[in-house]
Amino acid sequence: MKKIMLLLAVLVLTGTVVFAAGGSQAPAGSSVLRWSYWGGEARLRVVQQALDVFNSESGGIVVAGEPAPGTNENFQKFLVQFAGGNAVDLIQLGGTFSNLGIDDNLSSSPKLADFLLPLDDYVKSGALKISDVDPAAIKGGTRDGKLYAIPVAMNMPAMIYNKSLLTRIGAPLPKVSMTWAEFETWLGQVKARMPATPTNQMYPMTDNSATASGSVFFGYWSGDNGTPMFDGKVTKLTPADVQKYFEMWARWRQSGWIPPASVSADYAETNESTSALIAGRTAIAQVWSNNIANYQAATRDELDLIELPNAAVKNGLWGQMSQMTGITKNTKNPAAAVKFLNFYVNDRRAWDYLLDTYGMPVSAAGRAAVNAKATDTIKKQIAYLDVAGKHSSAPNPNMPSDTEWNSGLFLIAQNVAYGRVTPAAGGQQVIDLINRLIAAQK
Repeated sequence: MKKIMLLLAVLVLTGTVVFAAGGSQAPAGSSVLRWSYWGGEARLRVVQQALDVFNSESGGIVVAGEPAPGTNENFQKFLVQFAGGNAVDLIQLGGTFSNLGIDDNLSSSPKLADFLLPLDDYVKSGALKISDVDPAAIKGGTRDGKLYAIPVAMNMPAMIYNKSLLTRIGAPLPKVSMTWAEFETWLGQVKARMPATPTNQMYPMTDNSATASGSVFFGYWSGDNGTPMFDGKVTKLTPADVQKYFEMWARWRQSGWIPPASVSADYAETNESTSALIAGRTAIAQVWSNNIANYQAATRDELDLIELPNAAVKNGLWGQMSQMTGITKNTKNPAAAVKFLNFYVNDRRAWDYLLDTYGMPVSAAGRAAVNAKATDTIKKQIAYLDVAGKHSSAPNPNMPSDTEWNSGLFLIAQNVAYGRVTPAAGGQQVIDLINRLIAAQK
């Protein structure tokens, strides 16, 4: 810790920067923008290559990187510099704004406007182009109706399915976008084609009602139901709503569309190593879109992605953001900073170097660059985001005490699946858990 703080003090006092092409000085008469970010050696190398492209033709603007060795060091340095009036012009924020100490759940939390420059006026003027950026990415960087940052990449909730398995058993392949009714019809068609074996029975879908580390499907369903589980202040769910959710899974379980609780319990569904789909027990499961890379590497069967049911109807998907980038409110040259941000997000020449360093790019130009050099698996991610990105809304705030929420929901869902409690009783328990967590954070 002493070494870290010493490094921060040196950076704050000297304003140490890394100029393009490895030089130690900016060209005379240039306008220098400082940019704080982090990453490993490979990432820093390709970022510098992208910076070299911008700096070589920016008309006197030089973006000087101030890379930190890690996430914590990046934000410790930034907050110290900001408090001392020596903050950088641009800041890499990670996937959320919480690294700035901002908590959407606390009224006493600092606000984004305390640190960052709203970008809306630059969008209106055309200086910052977002027409080819996924709507989900714009919504992810927006708070209180104002755009404060743009992520350069993102992932989204998805359904992954075993295309080879479905072909082998003669079952129809799913459409990328389906309503709930169409999805249930498809599950029934898959069930009808699955071989009846006394052991190692197969099922159309994994039980994703809840896992020990995730509540994505529940959160998605709650939004699709018009009752978000948490809006930053309260839950819109009632016990009857959650009962309906549990009854949906019970119906699917009774129909043989998902495994019984005793089978599902063998699969934690935390990654490809604990997946019923990879084990050959199910044909489709809920994952994050970037998970297809590791899942595909774990099987010889061909996998692909579709949207969660009803996404095209309600636009209920959302983006999990990667490396949002914002402009600090005290920059002395906001126009130059916007020019770089526009390049960084939208210029294909930057992405010829960056590729999938941060995940799947949010812009059409970025995806075109990645697609030109991509494997089939990466191309499937791009094709999915091209569809799903249009069927998204702004993400709701995370539930307070997220880890406790996930584990608590999982325990209740398990008890309902095993028949230890009724869906109605489980619904009341979920609401009690949510209200307790919300009350505890006030």
